[in-house]
Amino acid sequence: MVGSRGAYVVYALLVGIGLFVLVDDDNLVKKVVGLNVFQTGVFLFFITAAFRADGRAPLLSATGPFVNPLPHVLILTAIVVGVSVTAVALALVVRLYDEHGTFSERAIREARP
Repeated sequence: MVGSRGAYVVYALLVGIGLFVLVDDDNLVKKVVGLNVFQTGVFLFFITAAFRADGRAPLLSATGPFVNPLPHVLILTAIVVGVSVTAVALALVVRLYDEHGTFSERAIREARP
């Protein structure tokens, strides 16, 4: 029980740090990294919520308490989508850097016509 409580604390820290970096930082690359940290916190929340200390995978046994496999499948899909979103976001950031010569969101916003 203490282990899952610790995971919730780590979840809250990751979400908080990721959200802080997303809102506070001006650098677009750091914003993408903050989004990934936030996303990792959400993944940890779902995995922790599905964890059961005495549970087993439903495929390995026909009896007994089972671990809910749905959150794990959803997180696996979310990881694939997250990697794709990160790749597209970094490609856009590189394109913005080529256009404006800076990663600063404020400088890019001020350079708009």
